[in-house]
Amino acid sequence: MTRNPPPEPTTDGRYVLINGRRWRATDPDLPADAAARLRAHLMAARRAVGAALRAHDEAAERAARRRVHTAKVALGERGTPWWEQTDAERRARWVDGVAALDEP
Repeated sequence: MTRNPPPEPTTDGRYVLINGRRWRATDPDLPADAAARLRAHLMAARRAVGAALRAHDEAAERAARRRVHTAKVALGERGTPWWEQTDAERRARWVDGVAALDEP
């Protein structure tokens, strides 16, 4: 399996460039263990979106897309930009996201 090189960050570190398109970067202050858990949840949710699409299951697709959104917000890639949040808000964002995604 060939891995892609890491995305190129912008000079301010707030965004990454992927195929010439700018995307919000993950919060750099996110603890490594929390970031890994959130990325695992994100990938599982993305796989669930694909499975739901293949099964033509709209309810499962909506649920999976909500989980994708929750993970992206917790990572700091959606919602209020992490650079506009206080340290307490940033911590609450990822703690709440991990807790929500860890629920069965």
